[in-house]
Amino acid sequence: MTTISLRKGNTRLPPEVNRVLYVRNLPFNISSEEMYDIFGKYGAIRQIRIGTSKETRGTAFVVYEDIYDAKTAVDHLSGFNVANRYLIVLYYQQAKMSKKFDQKKKEEEIARMQEKYGVSTKDK
Repeated sequence: MTTISLRKGNTRLPPEVNRVLYVRNLPFNISSEEMYDIFGKYGAIRQIRIGTSKETRGTAFVVYEDIYDAKTAVDHLSGFNVANRYLIVLYYQQAKMSKKFDQKKKEEEIARMQEKYGVSTKDK
């Protein structure tokens, strides 16, 4: 019911609020149906992507149809206990996620260039 009051008022949301949520600390064996049951209580869901690779296990992206539903989900589900694990629910921030990826990519590029030109950073 709080989402209705948020929509009617001329409420201004913080800039980090987003329709896309990044969820961490999920049980590795959680199913899509369980995710829809947990997150669907707070509004219509457009998409859920659960991480399956070694690096992304225990994480998921949840995309809501409405930004106010996403805000309500973050407010209610941060710290929610699922299979003895406390969920970490954050707004997805493209800049922060891509920085981690870019850093790894840059380090790999530097290693390739050092190998190509025979440059070593280790003192001899």
